[in-house]
Amino acid sequence: MIIILALVVLIAAVVVGVAAVLGNRGIGHALVHPFSVFGYHVTGSEGRLFLYGMVVGAVGLAALGLLLAAARRTSRRGSDARRGLRQSRRETADVSRDRDDLLDQRETARAYTASAADHGAPRSDSRPGPDDAPADTPAP
Repeated sequence: MIIILALVVLIAAVVVGVAAVLGNRGIGHALVHPFSVFGYHVTGSEGRLFLYGMVVGAVGLAALGLLLAAARRTSRRGSDARRGLRQSRRETADVSRDRDDLLDQRETARAYTASAADHGAPRSDSRPGPDDAPADTPAP
C-alpha cells in the first residue's frame, strides 16, 4: 500500500515538474539577471532553471537514500554482532557452569572414595555383577 502511494506521489511530482518546465520556457520567461554557479554561467529561461533545480534535487535525494541505506546496513550488522556476543556469553556461562558441576561431582566422588578407603568399608561398585563371573563358569 505504501509503495503504491509513493508511486502516485512520484508520478504527480514528475507531471508538475514537466508542466513547470514547459510552461516557463521561451523568450517571455527569460532570466533577467543571469548568474553563475561554480564558474558556469546559467542563461536561458525560468523553466530551464527549474529543470536544473529538479536535477540537483534528484541527485541529492539519491545521495541521501544511499547514505540512509548504508547507515541501516551498518546498524543491522552491529545489532547482529551484539546479539551474537550475548549468545556466545550465555553459552560460555552454561559451559562454565557445567564444568564447575562436573568438577564438584569429581571432588565429591574422590572424597567419598578416600573416606571409604580410610574406614575400610567396601565400595558400592566392588560387588561382582553377572558379567563378572569367571570365564569357566557358564553364564545363566
